[in-house]
Amino acid sequence: MNEFTIRDIENLCGIKAHTLRMWEHRYRLNMPKRKAGNHRLYDSEDLKHLLRIAFLYHNGYKISRLARLDSKEIGELALKIPQDGGANDIFINHLIEASLGLDEEMFDRVFHNIILHMGFEKAITQVAYPFLQKVGLLWLTGNVIPAQEHFASALITKKLLVAINGLENPPRFHEKNVLLFAPKGEQHEIPLLYMRYLMKKNGLPTVYFGKDVGMEDLQYYCRHQRVTHLYFHAVTNLLRCEPDQYIKKLTDYFPDKQIIVSGAISTALNDTYPHVRLLKSLEEMQDFAKEK
Repeated sequence: MNEFTIRDIENLCGIKAHTLRMWEHRYRLNMPKRKAGNHRLYDSEDLKHLLRIAFLYHNGYKISRLARLDSKEIGELALKIPQDGGANDIFINHLIEASLGLDEEMFDRVFHNIILHMGFEKAITQVAYPFLQKVGLLWLTGNVIPAQEHFASALITKKLLVAINGLENPPRFHEKNVLLFAPKGEQHEIPLLYMRYLMKKNGLPTVYFGKDVGMEDLQYYCRHQRVTHLYFHAVTNLLRCEPDQYIKKLTDYFPDKQIIVSGAISTALNDTYPHVRLLKSLEEMQDFAKEK
Protein backbone atom coordinates (compact mmCIF):
# COMPACT_ATOMS: atom_id res chain seq x y z
CA MET A 1 0.00 0.00 0.00
CA ASN A 2 1.26 3.50 -0.79
CA GLU A 3 1.62 5.74 2.26
CA PHE A 4 2.05 9.53 2.29
CA THR A 5 2.98 12.02 4.98
CA ILE A 6 1.32 15.41 5.25
CA ARG A 7 4.44 16.94 3.66
CA ASP A 8 4.05 14.61 0.67
CA ILE A 9 0.44 15.71 0.32
CA GLU A 10 1.50 19.37 0.57
CA ASN A 11 4.05 18.95 -2.24
CA LEU A 12 1.72 16.99 -4.50
CA CYS A 13 -1.48 19.03 -3.99
CA GLY A 14 -0.05 22.51 -3.56
CA ILE A 15 -1.95 22.97 -0.28
CA LYS A 16 0.07 24.01 2.78
CA ALA A 17 0.29 21.50 5.62
CA HIS A 18 -1.18 23.96 8.14
CA THR A 19 -4.16 24.49 5.77
CA LEU A 20 -4.72 20.74 5.54
CA ARG A 21 -4.65 20.51 9.34
CA MET A 22 -7.15 23.38 9.60
CA TRP A 23 -9.49 21.69 7.08
CA GLU A 24 -9.25 18.46 9.04
CA HIS A 25 -10.04 20.22 12.34
CA ARG A 26 -12.77 22.56 11.09
CA TYR A 27 -14.51 20.42 8.45
CA ARG A 28 -13.46 16.87 9.41
CA LEU A 29 -12.09 16.68 5.87
CA ASN A 30 -10.20 13.54 4.87
CA MET A 31 -9.31 12.41 8.38
CA PRO A 32 -5.94 10.65 8.00
CA LYS A 33 -4.74 7.55 9.75
CA ARG A 34 -2.17 7.89 12.51
CA LYS A 35 1.09 6.10 13.03
CA ALA A 36 3.64 5.94 15.84
CA GLY A 37 4.27 9.42 17.19
CA ASN A 38 0.73 10.44 16.19
CA HIS A 39 1.92 11.58 12.74
CA ARG A 40 -0.70 11.82 10.00
CA LEU A 41 -0.60 9.10 7.36
CA TYR A 42 -2.49 9.12 4.05
CA ASP A 43 -3.08 6.28 1.56
CA SER A 44 -3.62 6.27 -2.23
CA GLU A 45 -7.37 6.88 -1.94
CA ASP A 46 -6.73 9.85 0.35
CA LEU A 47 -4.28 11.27 -2.19
CA LYS A 48 -6.70 10.87 -5.10
CA HIS A 49 -9.48 12.58 -3.13
CA LEU A 50 -7.25 15.45 -2.00
CA LEU A 51 -5.86 15.98 -5.52
CA ARG A 52 -9.40 16.52 -6.78
CA ILE A 53 -10.28 18.79 -3.86
CA ALA A 54 -7.08 20.80 -4.41
CA PHE A 55 -7.91 21.20 -8.09
CA LEU A 56 -11.41 22.50 -7.31
CA TYR A 57 -10.09 24.73 -4.51
CA HIS A 58 -7.52 26.28 -6.85
CA ASN A 59 -10.34 26.91 -9.33
CA GLY A 60 -12.37 29.00 -6.89
CA TYR A 61 -14.55 26.51 -4.99
CA LYS A 62 -14.88 27.15 -1.25
CA ILE A 63 -13.64 24.38 1.02
CA SER A 64 -16.83 24.69 3.12
CA ARG A 65 -18.81 23.52 0.08
CA LEU A 66 -16.36 20.82 -0.96
CA ALA A 67 -16.30 19.33 2.55
CA ARG A 68 -20.02 18.51 2.24
CA LEU A 69 -19.55 16.45 -0.95
CA ASP A 70 -18.64 12.77 -1.18
CA SER A 71 -15.89 11.38 -3.44
CA LYS A 72 -18.23 10.70 -6.37
CA GLU A 73 -19.66 14.23 -6.25
CA ILE A 74 -16.15 15.71 -6.03
CA GLY A 75 -15.08 13.73 -9.10
CA GLU A 76 -18.13 14.78 -11.11
CA LEU A 77 -17.63 18.43 -10.18
CA ALA A 78 -13.95 18.34 -11.19
CA LEU A 79 -14.88 17.07 -14.65
CA LYS A 80 -17.11 20.11 -15.20
CA ILE A 81 -14.25 22.62 -14.86
CA PRO A 82 -13.48 24.07 -18.32
CA GLN A 83 -9.92 23.21 -19.34
CA ASP A 84 -8.52 26.49 -20.62
CA GLY A 85 -4.83 26.92 -21.46
CA GLY A 86 -3.47 27.01 -17.90
CA ALA A 87 -5.75 24.55 -16.15
CA ASN A 88 -3.90 21.28 -16.63
CA ASP A 89 -3.91 20.08 -13.01
CA ILE A 90 -6.93 17.84 -13.48
CA PHE A 91 -5.24 16.06 -16.40
CA ILE A 92 -2.09 15.54 -14.33
CA ASN A 93 -4.10 14.30 -11.36
CA HIS A 94 -6.03 11.82 -13.54
CA LEU A 95 -2.74 10.45 -14.90
CA ILE A 96 -1.44 10.04 -11.34
CA GLU A 97 -4.63 8.23 -10.41
CA ALA A 98 -4.32 5.88 -13.39
CA SER A 99 -0.66 5.20 -12.56
CA LEU A 100 -1.33 4.43 -8.91
CA GLY A 101 -4.00 1.96 -10.01
CA LEU A 102 -1.95 0.59 -12.93
CA ASP A 103 -5.00 1.32 -15.08
CA GLU A 104 -3.78 1.36 -18.70
CA GLU A 105 -7.24 1.93 -20.20
CA MET A 106 -7.78 5.02 -18.06
CA PHE A 107 -4.27 6.33 -18.75
CA ASP A 108 -4.71 5.96 -22.52
CA ARG A 109 -8.16 7.57 -22.45
CA VAL A 110 -6.95 10.57 -20.42
CA PHE A 111 -3.84 11.07 -22.54
CA HIS A 112 -5.85 10.83 -25.75
CA ASN A 113 -8.18 13.55 -24.47
CA ILE A 114 -5.19 15.72 -23.55
CA ILE A 115 -3.81 15.46 -27.10
CA LEU A 116 -7.21 16.28 -28.60
CA HIS A 117 -7.54 19.26 -26.27
CA MET A 118 -4.13 20.90 -26.70
CA GLY A 119 -2.16 19.10 -29.41
CA PHE A 120 0.72 16.66 -29.07
CA GLU A 121 3.57 19.02 -28.22
CA LYS A 122 1.71 20.87 -25.49
CA ALA A 123 0.45 17.54 -24.14
CA ILE A 124 4.08 16.53 -23.62
CA THR A 125 5.47 19.83 -22.32
CA GLN A 126 2.51 21.11 -20.28
CA VAL A 127 1.11 17.84 -18.92
CA ALA A 128 3.48 14.89 -19.37
CA TYR A 129 6.57 16.73 -18.07
CA PRO A 130 4.87 18.09 -14.89
CA PHE A 131 3.22 14.71 -14.38
CA LEU A 132 6.56 12.90 -14.56
CA GLN A 133 8.04 15.40 -12.11
CA LYS A 134 5.28 14.56 -9.65
CA VAL A 135 5.77 10.84 -10.20
CA GLY A 136 9.48 11.37 -9.61
CA LEU A 137 8.68 13.09 -6.32
CA LEU A 138 6.48 10.17 -5.33
CA TRP A 139 9.33 7.79 -6.18
CA LEU A 140 11.90 9.82 -4.22
CA THR A 141 9.69 9.75 -1.13
CA GLY A 142 9.13 6.01 -1.49
CA ASN A 143 5.44 6.35 -2.29
CA VAL A 144 5.48 4.92 -5.81
CA ILE A 145 6.91 1.50 -6.42
CA PRO A 146 9.15 1.06 -9.51
CA ALA A 147 6.36 -0.82 -11.32
CA GLN A 148 4.09 2.23 -11.17
CA GLU A 149 6.78 4.61 -12.44
CA HIS A 150 7.78 2.20 -15.23
CA PHE A 151 4.10 1.72 -16.10
CA ALA A 152 3.57 5.45 -16.67
CA SER A 153 6.89 6.04 -18.44
CA ALA A 154 6.32 3.11 -20.80
CA LEU A 155 2.91 4.40 -21.88
CA ILE A 156 4.22 7.92 -22.56
CA THR A 157 7.19 6.41 -24.41
CA LYS A 158 4.74 4.47 -26.60
CA LYS A 159 2.90 7.72 -27.46
CA LEU A 160 6.18 9.37 -28.44
CA LEU A 161 7.29 6.45 -30.61
CA VAL A 162 3.98 6.45 -32.48
CA ALA A 163 4.28 10.21 -33.06
CA ILE A 164 7.90 9.88 -34.26
CA ASN A 165 7.06 7.06 -36.66
CA GLY A 166 4.19 9.11 -38.08
CA LEU A 167 6.53 11.88 -39.29
CA GLU A 168 8.19 11.99 -42.68
CA ASN A 169 11.88 11.15 -42.74
CA PRO A 170 14.23 14.15 -43.04
CA PRO A 171 16.30 14.58 -46.23
CA ARG A 172 19.15 12.12 -46.43
CA PHE A 173 21.82 14.74 -47.00
CA HIS A 174 21.91 17.55 -44.48
CA GLU A 175 24.55 19.79 -42.96
CA LYS A 176 23.81 18.32 -39.52
CA ASN A 177 23.49 14.76 -38.31
CA VAL A 178 22.75 14.47 -34.59
CA LEU A 179 23.38 11.36 -32.50
CA LEU A 180 21.04 11.33 -29.49
CA PHE A 181 21.85 9.29 -26.38
CA ALA A 182 21.65 9.12 -22.62
CA PRO A 183 24.94 8.24 -20.87
CA LYS A 184 25.73 5.01 -19.10
CA GLY A 185 23.64 4.82 -15.95
CA GLU A 186 20.99 7.29 -17.14
CA GLN A 187 17.59 5.62 -17.52
CA HIS A 188 15.38 8.65 -18.33
CA GLU A 189 14.54 8.49 -22.01
CA ILE A 190 11.37 10.53 -22.52
CA PRO A 191 13.03 13.98 -22.90
CA LEU A 192 15.43 12.47 -25.43
CA LEU A 193 12.58 10.93 -27.43
CA TYR A 194 10.76 14.25 -27.40
CA MET A 195 13.84 15.94 -28.84
CA ARG A 196 14.03 13.30 -31.56
CA TYR A 197 10.37 14.01 -32.37
CA LEU A 198 11.03 17.76 -32.63
CA MET A 199 14.17 17.33 -34.73
CA LYS A 200 12.50 14.93 -37.14
CA LYS A 201 9.49 17.24 -37.42
CA ASN A 202 11.84 20.10 -38.31
CA GLY A 203 13.72 18.09 -40.94
CA LEU A 204 16.89 17.46 -38.92
CA PRO A 205 18.45 13.99 -39.40
CA THR A 206 19.09 12.07 -36.18
CA VAL A 207 20.52 8.77 -35.04
CA TYR A 208 18.91 7.48 -31.87
CA PHE A 209 20.93 5.34 -29.44
CA GLY A 210 18.58 5.68 -26.48
CA LYS A 211 19.48 5.30 -22.81
CA ASP A 212 22.40 3.79 -20.90
CA VAL A 213 24.96 4.25 -23.72
CA GLY A 214 28.66 3.64 -23.16
CA MET A 215 31.50 5.69 -24.62
CA GLU A 216 32.77 2.76 -26.69
CA ASP A 217 29.44 2.54 -28.55
CA LEU A 218 29.65 6.21 -29.46
CA GLN A 219 33.23 5.79 -30.66
CA TYR A 220 32.38 2.80 -32.82
CA TYR A 221 29.48 4.55 -34.55
CA CYS A 222 31.39 7.79 -35.11
CA ARG A 223 34.27 5.87 -36.71
CA HIS A 224 31.93 4.37 -39.30
CA GLN A 225 29.23 7.00 -39.86
CA ARG A 226 29.05 10.75 -40.27
CA VAL A 227 28.00 12.58 -37.09
CA THR A 228 28.22 16.33 -36.53
CA HIS A 229 26.60 16.63 -33.08
CA LEU A 230 26.52 14.41 -30.00
CA TYR A 231 23.41 15.27 -28.00
CA PHE A 232 22.91 13.80 -24.56
CA HIS A 233 20.28 14.36 -21.90
CA ALA A 234 20.83 13.48 -18.25
CA VAL A 235 18.40 13.90 -15.37
CA THR A 236 20.37 12.07 -12.70
CA ASN A 237 24.10 12.11 -12.11
CA LEU A 238 24.97 8.44 -12.44
CA LEU A 239 28.01 8.93 -14.67
CA ARG A 240 30.45 7.34 -12.18
CA CYS A 241 32.46 10.56 -12.40
CA GLU A 242 31.95 14.30 -12.05
CA PRO A 243 29.89 15.86 -14.88
CA ASP A 244 32.81 18.07 -15.94
CA GLN A 245 35.05 15.00 -16.16
CA TYR A 246 32.52 13.30 -18.41
CA ILE A 247 32.34 16.35 -20.68
CA LYS A 248 36.13 16.52 -20.86
CA LYS A 249 36.25 12.87 -21.86
CA LEU A 250 33.69 13.51 -24.62
CA THR A 251 35.60 16.50 -25.98
CA ASP A 252 38.88 14.55 -25.87
CA TYR A 253 37.40 11.55 -27.70
CA PHE A 254 35.38 13.63 -30.19
CA PRO A 255 37.30 16.89 -30.81
CA ASP A 256 35.57 17.43 -34.17
CA LYS A 257 31.99 17.08 -32.83
CA GLN A 258 29.65 19.60 -31.29
CA ILE A 259 28.57 18.37 -27.82
CA ILE A 260 25.02 19.36 -26.83
CA VAL A 261 23.89 18.82 -23.22
CA SER A 262 20.41 19.12 -21.75
CA GLY A 263 18.70 18.04 -18.57
CA ALA A 264 19.34 18.79 -14.91
CA ILE A 265 23.00 17.90 -15.30
CA SER A 266 23.57 20.94 -17.55
CA THR A 267 23.21 23.26 -14.53
CA ALA A 268 26.13 21.52 -12.82
CA LEU A 269 28.56 22.05 -15.71
CA ASN A 270 31.02 24.83 -16.38
CA ASP A 271 30.05 26.76 -19.49
CA THR A 272 33.65 27.12 -20.65
CA TYR A 273 34.34 24.13 -22.89
CA PRO A 274 34.87 24.76 -26.61
CA HIS A 275 32.37 22.97 -28.88
CA VAL A 276 30.00 22.36 -25.93
CA ARG A 277 26.54 23.91 -25.76
CA LEU A 278 24.40 23.69 -22.64
CA LEU A 279 20.60 23.75 -23.01
CA LYS A 280 19.36 24.67 -19.54
CA SER A 281 15.61 24.89 -20.16
CA LEU A 282 12.88 23.25 -22.18
CA GLU A 283 12.64 26.42 -24.28
CA GLU A 284 16.34 26.20 -25.19
CA MET A 285 15.92 22.53 -26.09
CA GLN A 286 13.00 23.35 -28.39
CA ASP A 287 14.90 26.23 -29.98
CA PHE A 288 17.85 23.94 -30.76
CA ALA A 289 15.55 21.40 -32.43
CA LYS A 290 14.24 24.12 -34.75
CA GLU A 291 17.67 25.31 -35.89
CA LYS A 292 18.58 24.35 -39.42
